[in-house]
Amino acid sequence: MRVAISTDADSVSAHFGRCPSFTIVDIEEGKIIKKEVIDNPGHHPGFIPQFLNEKGVKCIVAGGMGMRATGLFNEFGIQTIIGISGKIDEVIDKLQKGTLQSGESLCRPGAGKGYGLDKTECNHPAEDDCDHK
Repeated sequence: MRVAISTDADSVSAHFGRCPSFTIVDIEEGKIIKKEVIDNPGHHPGFIPQFLNEKGVKCIVAGGMGMRATGLFNEFGIQTIIGISGKIDEVIDKLQKGTLQSGESLCRPGAGKGYGLDKTECNHPAEDDCDHK
């Protein structure tokens, strides 16, 4: 299965659409077949789900995303796993073991406002790191 992980340095980004990059991992029978990091092509409503679908992605892992994005991924048959934080390698290990579980979105951008790489304020708890400050 091909998985895309929203990435900021060596950790999962709290904001799937505004992450600097995506770590793309191919996992077959619990083994990593291929791993690459690609730049985020830019956040435009509906673009990233289509972009990742064209790359053969079947699952997206992120700290958070809105309901609209989740719906768009579902339209492409891409599973969403949100509420994830931590180091990329630790997340990949859990994916390999089949133990990574979705939780509550870590970021609530709210009502479609402030989307894009240049967003300057977060609506998630203050103790969380913000990848765009």
